[in-house]
Amino acid sequence: MRLFLIRHGQTPGNVLGQLDTIHPGPGLTDLGNRQAAALPGALRHEPIDAIFASTLVRTQITARPLAVDRGLEIQVSGGLHEIEAGALEGRSDRASIQAYLETVFAWGADDLGAVMPGGPDGHAFFARFDADIEAATTGAESVAVFSHGAAIRVWTAARARNVTSVFAGTTELANTGMVELTGSADEGWTLVSWAGLPAGGSPLLDDSADDPMGEALGQVLGGTGAVS
Repeated sequence: MRLFLIRHGQTPGNVLGQLDTIHPGPGLTDLGNRQAAALPGALRHEPIDAIFASTLVRTQITARPLAVDRGLEIQVSGGLHEIEAGALEGRSDRASIQAYLETVFAWGADDLGAVMPGGPDGHAFFARFDADIEAATTGAESVAVFSHGAAIRVWTAARARNVTSVFAGTTELANTGMVELTGSADEGWTLVSWAGLPAGGSPLLDDSADDPMGEALGQVLGGTGAVS
């Protein structure tokens, strides 16, 4: 089967470079709404059997134009939300961003015991995300899952057999960027494409936004972020 992991549209927190993971979370900026509106056209020739979104409202808003276009219900799943920032929630300083990203990409490199300050470890993240991906894709041919920058990148690094944590950590995933995989929970996953730009292309990219969840680690951390 084919799995499309789609990052939500731009939020105010993305613009400010904040770690913003609490529920229900913010909506989208004007640009984020335009990014979401471009998704039906970007996926025009792709058959989609079902659409899933996380419990954070930004993913549901992003999924809405595609759901309306295809006449499909948005199914909200409890395990697809962003990786909780714990004690780092709401912060935008470099030390906090570094602590967050180094923790989540350690999980992508199979160090699941690394613990987010005041938050979960990798075991907890993958338990919830794996369960919802398996539920969403069982018995389907092509599914769109609307989730979050860090969650998509780290999960893909760990679960796609042809992706390394280095690739996931150094390859950008802008708002409404899309990762396409084939396979299944039982057989494993293979990355087909990683479209890091917004679904509508570079005209919908905000180069001025200080967005740590979608940028390459070196870009966010000034060259200090290492992944293995």
